[in-house]
Parts: sequence; C-alpha cells; structure tokens
Amino acid sequence: MESVDYFGHTIRKWKRGASTFLAYPEKGARLMNWHLQLADGSVRDIIHWPEIENPDNPFPFDGGNPILFPFSARTFDQGDIHFWRHEGVRRIMPMHGFAHNGIFELVEFEDNGFSAALQPDEKAREAYPFDYQFTVIYRFLELSFSVEFRLFNRGDEALPWSAGHHFYFQLPWHDSASRSNYRIEIPARKAFRHMSDGTLEPAPPFEKTTSFDDPELVDRIHTKLKTTEVRFGPKNGEEDIVMRLHGISGETADQTVTTWTRSEESPFYCVEPWMGPPNSPEHKKGLYFVPPKKTGIFSVEVSLG
Repeated sequence: MESVDYFGHTIRKWKRGASTFLAYPEKGARLMNWHLQLADGSVRDIIHWPEIENPDNPFPFDGGNPILFPFSARTFDQGDIHFWRHEGVRRIMPMHGFAHNGIFELVEFEDNGFSAALQPDEKAREAYPFDYQFTVIYRFLELSFSVEFRLFNRGDEALPWSAGHHFYFQLPWHDSASRSNYRIEIPARKAFRHMSDGTLEPAPPFEKTTSFDDPELVDRIHTKLKTTEVRFGPKNGEEDIVMRLHGISGETADQTVTTWTRSEESPFYCVEPWMGPPNSPEHKKGLYFVPPKKTGIFSVEVSLG
C-alpha cells in the first residue's frame, strides 16, 4: 500500500497481485477504481473512475463506489422528496444520504485494506439524530474485494437504516464490444420503478437474464432475490463479475439490486446492492432496526469469475 497525491488530496493505493485498488478512506470511504493488469500488459478497469476535467472537483459522484447511508436513493414524506419521518417528526434527508461526501476517520490502514468511521457534521446530525458509529471496512484480494458496513447503536432506541452501494462498473470492457454483447443475471422475484411521489410501481414482467442494451434495465429495482448472487459479463459466459450479498437475512429480508446508467453513451453501468428498495422509511420494505448497544451488518463481495 502507498499514498498518492491526487489533485492535492492524499489517496491510497493497494497492489494485490495483478489488481490495483485506489481509494480515499477519509472522504466518503470511497473506493475510486479497481483495475487489473492483463497478461499482455494491457489494463482492464473493473470499477470505473472518470477522467477528471475540473481539478476543482476531482471527486464527482459518477465513479467508484459512493456509500449510501443511512438510506439508499430518494426518500419521501407524504409525497415530498428529500424528507423522511421518524416518530412523527419530519426531517430532511439528502439523495443517497450523507456518507458519500462525508468526512471519515481512518481507523485501520493495512496491507489488505482499511476501515474508516463516519464523522457526522451538523447537517448529518440534524437529518439522522441518533447516537451511533457507522464504519466501512474494505478488504482487497487479487481477484476480489469485500466491503462491510457496521452500524453500532450507542443509544437507547432502535436505529433505522437501509443502506447500500452505488458501484460504477466499467462497461463495456472490451474495445470492440458494446452493451449488446453483455448480459446480467439477477435472481429476483419482483421488480419495481420508483415513482415521482415515492411509491413503488411494479415493473413489467422481466427475465432473470437481461441484455445490458435493454432500455427496461435502466433504473429497475430488483428485489425478493431467490439467491444472493448476481452475475454479469459477456454473453459467452467468460470473464464474469460476481456479486454476493451478505449480512441481512430472514423471511422479511428485502435485499435489492438496482441497475442504472446515465445515458447510452456512458462508459459505465451501475449494479447497486441495497439493503432494501428506495424510500424504505415510508413504505417499510427493507427497513431494518439495530437494537440498542447492538451492531447491524451489511456486507457485499465482488469477485472475478
């Protein structure tokens, strides 16, 4: 591992065999890029990071893995966006929460990864007024990594949360290919669209396997997973990326995988594992509670092959 200057910021680099991981633990606990050096000397990006055009803003949202905490995507209160309600009190809640651009304290910095704890500012404390410690733990291997959320409830009341990840995967990853050459397999029983008033509308019938050029895949919310493994890659079945969700279990589990991209020309496609669908504080699907003095855990593993 080593420290690297990046437009005046100190980011961290890990070399694990053929893989290189770049992250900024102190700013959003952000994994920025994962790339692999191939046998012919070329480099394949797996986690996408954009070319920076504005050095004054070297950390755009569209890249790496922004952390979504305490809730994923948009929350609503009685149809009003960017609010949520708890114990009868309406509070502001930014899109994707506040951890993705928050300040973190580096707790561990090791040869195989790091852990960092969120330091909530005044706005974060107003939005989420609880006594807690939220920690993000990354572990890097040659052909995989894992990331774990730990939410420790230091208070005396149950702590609501429904966090998630916003992985930006490079796609396509072959120079001569297009999205039509890739597919994704999501073992979901149900899928939804998130409407402008915060409600979830059932999506049209869908297949387990979907081509990445299918417009219906964009912003589709997949839930009620039959298994916790998602697989995607070229349609010939080679070079797959495999994602496994861990940590939330039980008959009421509503673990979710959302697929999204910004445009047809974007060099990425997001495959986002969430604890539950968006707007969980209002409709209660995928909303979990950490009892006092206990720790809630949500973890994800991403691997090649």
